[in-house]
Parts: sequence; C-alpha cells; structure tokens
Amino acid sequence: MNPLKRRKIFERLRSANPHPTTELAHRTPFELLVSVVLSAQATDKSVNLATEKLYRAADTPQAVLALGMEGLIGHIRTIGLYRSKAKHILETCRLLVERHGGKVPESREALEALPGVGRKTANVILNTAFGQPTIAVDTHIFRVANRTGLAPGKDVREVEERLLKFVPEEFRKDAHHWLILHGRYVCKARKPECPACIIRDLCEFRKKTKA
Repeated sequence: MNPLKRRKIFERLRSANPHPTTELAHRTPFELLVSVVLSAQATDKSVNLATEKLYRAADTPQAVLALGMEGLIGHIRTIGLYRSKAKHILETCRLLVERHGGKVPESREALEALPGVGRKTANVILNTAFGQPTIAVDTHIFRVANRTGLAPGKDVREVEERLLKFVPEEFRKDAHHWLILHGRYVCKARKPECPACIIRDLCEFRKKTKA
C-alpha cells in the first residue's frame, strides 16, 4: 500500500471520529490499568459492568489492597479468569505502592515489570492515559492491518512495528483507537461489513463482502 492511500485511510477515520478513545470506562490511569488487565479474553462491556461497582468501593492501589483477594473477587467474579486476574491486580497494587508511590508509572519498562502487564497492555496505558503515540496491536488491529494491506505482518510485534513506521505522525496517537473500533464494528472477523465501510475503495482486501 502506498503512503498516499494510507494517509487517505486515516483522514477518513479521523473525519468520522475526530476524538477516539477506549471503550473501557475509567477516570484515572490506575482505573484504566485495572480495566485493561481485566479485559484480557473478556469484552469491554463485561469489564465496565464489574468495575462500575468496584471503583466506587476502591479506586486506588491502597483501597484495592484493603479489599483483599476475596473482596476483589466479589467484584470481578463475572469476568473470565477472575481468580488469576485478581492475583495479578493485587500484586500490581502492592508494587505500585512500594515502587511508585501508588501512581501508575509512565515508562514502558516500569509498566511491563508489573504482573499481568505485557507489551500490549503497556501500549494501551502509555497511549490512552499518558498520550504517547504507541499502538497496541490486539486481534482486531492485527486483522485490519493485514486484511486492508495497511501494515501486514506475521505476528503482532511485526504489525506494531510496521504501523509505527507507516502511519503518518499526525495520526499516530489515535491510530490504535481508530483501528480497533473499525475492526470491532466494521471489519469483523467472520463477515466484514464492506458495503458500509468508509475506506472500502482504499482497502486491498480481495474478498470484500457485497451484502
């Protein structure tokens, strides 16, 4: 895909959604971190339903630690893998208090040192909480990047690196959100809604749907 076509894709995505953001409900970097950890193999909707009550009871690392394992599980039991996620969150809260004064760190290295926080989660935090131009590649973005020809790659790291290389700088901060929303609602895995797609004519997917 040539640079002009890439630019047109992002111009259209920006025009349709000038200020994109995550669908995970949060008010602080800490709430976002907890929500992203909970969202692994779970829908944003299910996470938001659980955290609405959780964050009313505990919205700081210290408060979550005070809940303890069973107290935290009581709030997140409806989310898949809740026991292992609770363990990761409590350990993360302990490290945030011990190492970072209860604050979420703004460096990738410090974030990835937290339990349950990998590169993708760190990218989400750096981008959404701190405004850094990172791109977190999940299954939606991986699919869209490969299917459209925007930044094809054999694994998520290769796609991330190609997106960072190919996406024009002015679009880089919001690219993650535009692509994930496009993959979630339009460029779906089983049956992409090509007739309704605003970048249909720019996309290089050969098997476009007609209805």
